[in-house]
Amino acid sequence: MSVKHSRPNPARALLALGLIASVLPAAQAQQNTSAQPAAGELQSVVVTGTRSLNRRTLETESPVDVISSRELLSTGSSELATVLSRLLPSMNFPRPVGADASDAVRPAQLRGLSPDQTLVLVNGKRRHTSAVVNVNGTQGRGSAPVDLNAIPLAAIDHIEVLRDGAAAQYGSDAIAGVVNVILKKGADGGEAEIQYGEYDKGDGEQTTVRGSTGFKLGDKGWVRVAVEAANRNPTNRAFPDPRPEAGPRQGTITQRYGDPDSRPRSLFLNSQVNINENLDWYAFANYGERRTSSAATWRLAGRSPLYPEGFLPLEDSKSTDASLVTGLRGELAGWRWDASLNHGRNRFILDVDNTTNLSTGFPDPGQTSFHAGKLATTQEVANLDVARDIPVAWMSGPLTVALGAEARYESYEISAGEPNSYFGGGAQGFSGFRPENAGKNSRNNQSLYLNLEGDITKQLSGSLAVRHERYSDFGNTTSGKVAARYALTPQFALRGTFSNGFRAPSLAQEFYTITTTNFLVINGQNTPIETGTFPVDSPAAQALGAQPLKPERARNLSFGAQWQPIRNWTTTVDLYRIDIDDRVIFSSNLQLSGAAAAGLNAALQNRGIFVGAARYFTNAVDTRTRGVDVVSTWRMNLAQGARADFTLAYNHNDNEVRHVAATPAVLANANLVLADRQTVNRLTVGSPKDKLTLSGDYTRGTWSGHANVTRYGKFTVPQNNVALDQTYDPQWVLDLSASVRVASDWRVTLGIDNVTNRYPAQVTSNGNLNVNGTQPYSVWAPNGFNGRFFYGKVGYTW
Repeated sequence: MSVKHSRPNPARALLALGLIASVLPAAQAQQNTSAQPAAGELQSVVVTGTRSLNRRTLETESPVDVISSRELLSTGSSELATVLSRLLPSMNFPRPVGADASDAVRPAQLRGLSPDQTLVLVNGKRRHTSAVVNVNGTQGRGSAPVDLNAIPLAAIDHIEVLRDGAAAQYGSDAIAGVVNVILKKGADGGEAEIQYGEYDKGDGEQTTVRGSTGFKLGDKGWVRVAVEAANRNPTNRAFPDPRPEAGPRQGTITQRYGDPDSRPRSLFLNSQVNINENLDWYAFANYGERRTSSAATWRLAGRSPLYPEGFLPLEDSKSTDASLVTGLRGELAGWRWDASLNHGRNRFILDVDNTTNLSTGFPDPGQTSFHAGKLATTQEVANLDVARDIPVAWMSGPLTVALGAEARYESYEISAGEPNSYFGGGAQGFSGFRPENAGKNSRNNQSLYLNLEGDITKQLSGSLAVRHERYSDFGNTTSGKVAARYALTPQFALRGTFSNGFRAPSLAQEFYTITTTNFLVINGQNTPIETGTFPVDSPAAQALGAQPLKPERARNLSFGAQWQPIRNWTTTVDLYRIDIDDRVIFSSNLQLSGAAAAGLNAALQNRGIFVGAARYFTNAVDTRTRGVDVVSTWRMNLAQGARADFTLAYNHNDNEVRHVAATPAVLANANLVLADRQTVNRLTVGSPKDKLTLSGDYTRGTWSGHANVTRYGKFTVPQNNVALDQTYDPQWVLDLSASVRVASDWRVTLGIDNVTNRYPAQVTSNGNLNVNGTQPYSVWAPNGFNGRFFYGKVGYTW
């Protein structure tokens, strides 16, 4: 199956954008730098969510968090998504286990929404998404978001997180908010660090080496190079298998249940050359590989003569990320402009090892390793922003007028595995992609956008954004946003925003297809069943009542207050509501084995499709998300040059499903439900209702210390049988670290994450949901289930 659209020529697109700039009177280059707070200040200049220059954090109409590189390195983790989940109460990052490719590319959520409803930028430019679709029973099921962990901490100067809808400013995906990663820059200075750590159980050893340095390019340019490599050994929190069917392994640990074995390697470059006083060339690029080995479900003894005592299939993957952004920016007669080209690609190759194919008549019964196939996604963007600050007599400050145009091309490709990987029932652990699954699909879209903002009076500022997009597969859509801030006093201000937005279904959601073995809960038992995932336009999905996908439509409303009673103490409180219509979800697992479904099963078999269950993507629900964010920061300047910083941050988030689409008649007649109880409740109760973080940093002379306490609120893992639901109580986690500067250039850090060795409650054995007692913890746990982690770092700065 293949749908192709004409592919825009990036050079022609950029030329066209240049012509637009020559006839439009206006607007703004998105600047990719941000000033850090001065000594004694808690504010910094931000570039995310605004087109104005010198907009500070306590002057923004929308809430923006600024996270420094020091904060990013304040924990024992080297995964960006893990670090952000500890620093941002509105971020949730559980750790899937036994979820196929989701073990290797794990999704993160903002404000409890889908992972692909958060837009990720690097230096203000759209980042490409991962090729992996999360199709198993984890949080983020059905999403194909950006892989945050492909961005190394060594390359990051700081991160700006816009907690507000921003589709009118940035386009599709920016429903929950925007994460803008700002890279380190300049030729001066550098740092190198080596870190080692392991868990309290004696496993999960991690070694990370990272470094960043700069070089001059002639007299007017620089290039910054960042490298990072890590070896992360697997963890295992499985319990011994008590079943007699385990054979000689009965009563010993046969399963592997925990973090996968992971080997990431990455290189980031950031550069700029000043061509003349009004023109700069810039480019940034990355190449990274991450090899991951994750465990499937243990296969019992006696199933294969190759493994008389049973075997553990391993899903060995290689995820490759590559991107290049280059452009020109400058100023001409008072007009700022920025023109860029952006190419990004992710390729995910999956092999299955330590396994076999148990199908009758399999031609090579001795084969133990299989190539299961490849996924690839590509993004190409041509972009032009132009801007100017225009004096207006009746305004307190200039009016920033920003115009922009963008052309984007996207493709998604599935490549088949070797025939033996899908022969019959396929390789145990993961049946490979079949030739009928393979294909390449693409689309393109073009957009125009306008942004107006400025200080209307000394107390009142406001902004207006409008964006129109045209998709080759979905047609036209228009988004708008208005925002305002009013300072009642120099210390206290109110702010609010209203916007409508959209998210176009990803190509992966439109075209991902595979038939493989999944473990589904049937009559309270984890049961292996052949499951087909079908594109909505396929004959199989249409036979099951599928309809063409539509874009998600969102409405965001926020209202907040900013308070700075003294120079060193700031507090913000922001209430928000996000309504999303036609939300794209993964359907229920439509089990076709029952007598009522015999007609559907026969219809699929007549098309050569033999599965026990089926599923597809659908615009099945309308949701409403309501919540509040509180952030309060206090800095104390103490005697003898010492300083202490304290931050309290809190998020309360409530999701509800307002409408569920009617089940198609063809399914209802077979006693099947399009969106069952588990599918719906996964959206509402699966992530913590609230999250609180209390952090403190103390610095005196050569010594510094860091403490962070996080309270993860309760969450529920729902089932279709309400009696099998399990609700997990809140959990407190304490992280501590201390550093000392040796001489002037060396620093030694020792730390402990999860000091009190807290684990989530164990999965109930009711209904066998913990797989015969071998998988004791939920993969939905927001802090994972690895326990206490000890680590040490040695760093050198020049």
